[in-house]
Amino acid sequence: MLTYSFIKDNSVSLYEQLYRHMKADILSGKLAAGEKLPSKRALSGHLEVSVITVKNAYEQLMAEGYIYGIEKKGYYVNRIERPLQAAATACDIQAVKEPTWFLDFVTNSISAEYFPFTTWAKLMRQTILEQDKALLHATPYNGAAALRSAIADYLHQFRGMTVAPEQIIIGAGTEYLYNMLLQLLGRDKVYAVEDPGYSKITKIYKSNGVALQRIGLDENGLSAVQLRQQQADVVHISPSHHYPTGIVMPITRRQELLRWASEGEGRYILEDDYDSEFRFVGRPIPTLFSVDKNERVIYLNTFSKTIAPSIRISYMVLPPHLLHQFRQNLGFYSCTVSSFEQYTLASFLSQGRYEQHLNRMKNRYRQKRDKVIELICSGELADRAEIMEQDAGLHFLMRLDTPLSDRTLREQAMQQGLRLALLSDYYSCPENAPPHVLVVNYSGIDLDKLPEGLHRLAKILEGKEHV
Repeated sequence: MLTYSFIKDNSVSLYEQLYRHMKADILSGKLAAGEKLPSKRALSGHLEVSVITVKNAYEQLMAEGYIYGIEKKGYYVNRIERPLQAAATACDIQAVKEPTWFLDFVTNSISAEYFPFTTWAKLMRQTILEQDKALLHATPYNGAAALRSAIADYLHQFRGMTVAPEQIIIGAGTEYLYNMLLQLLGRDKVYAVEDPGYSKITKIYKSNGVALQRIGLDENGLSAVQLRQQQADVVHISPSHHYPTGIVMPITRRQELLRWASEGEGRYILEDDYDSEFRFVGRPIPTLFSVDKNERVIYLNTFSKTIAPSIRISYMVLPPHLLHQFRQNLGFYSCTVSSFEQYTLASFLSQGRYEQHLNRMKNRYRQKRDKVIELICSGELADRAEIMEQDAGLHFLMRLDTPLSDRTLREQAMQQGLRLALLSDYYSCPENAPPHVLVVNYSGIDLDKLPEGLHRLAKILEGKEHV
């Protein structure tokens, strides 16, 4: 006879405890397939529980297919595939710990002191008072009208783009929007990406199973010659400030790419403008979208870089002729950003707070960039480091004078607690990359630790171990 023990726990009923015990015995094989179970009355008497407790447990097991009943004969164990023995239980699995770095040259981050907490909190309260019950309603598939209008005004004033709010689609991060574009333009098309380039873009395209071409760069950005040699339909570029090389694409190359797009049916350019706001010399570079006359450019940008990574609000601007196709094929999707955040950001933009915030951030980042470069150029690396592409964005390049391979340099730096990103990391064929070039993402660097970090790096280049 089956024997189980029960615990007095108001949160778990007796029938559920019995159900769990029997289910575990069936899955483990202790109760074999075809084995007849005790009658409800017999089991209730043996376990000293009510008949209704056994009845409920049996009915739950039957509902889930673990046992079956035959009228006037009783209950029997069903044939169940036993689960494979797990390599480790949930309790055995240890959380993967990220390595602790003394100094991280890779990760861009925004200091908490940079976030406009007071202003943002005030606008959140204002949003609750003004929007009231409207916050409980779903926003349109393309985002709240107030936010789309505010973005359209911002783009017209600061990026020279004349767009209607209806052309703007709001999404939770650019990764989400990339996936939406793949559905809109079609997975049967051939997509081209910059090589070197931002690796996450390539991973997203690969994960969607689309045909992918990598196009090399020259001194003016993505090579129009190489692009014409490939069978690409859509090309993904960052012309205002390429990551990681920092190249700003001149108007002549932009015009070449626009001609390429206009020469083929269904060709498009995805313009990723992710950190164009942080340009420290001269005026912002006009967008490719603003000079496109044939509606072949789709513009993408995000607020994650300029406000905070946790503000997962990005947007894309579609050419007018794609709007009907988007509504018809993808309009059933719900907007992935909460209405509360959308209305708060709309106020942040329309009240001029975003412009003020950007100006403060540009000043702070310029000062931090200058301080990082000053420490490099005045320290032990002065004669062994060349700074490049420092006029825009949140990173610059640093070429090191060393015979060490990139791999050896990275490994020895890791041993000293230094996390490095090398330009070769962003090439599909690392051997084609200029060697010994670091991609320095300076916004996340701890200035207090930087002198010691540079000292450790200098000792590596000298072939000496850090003491």
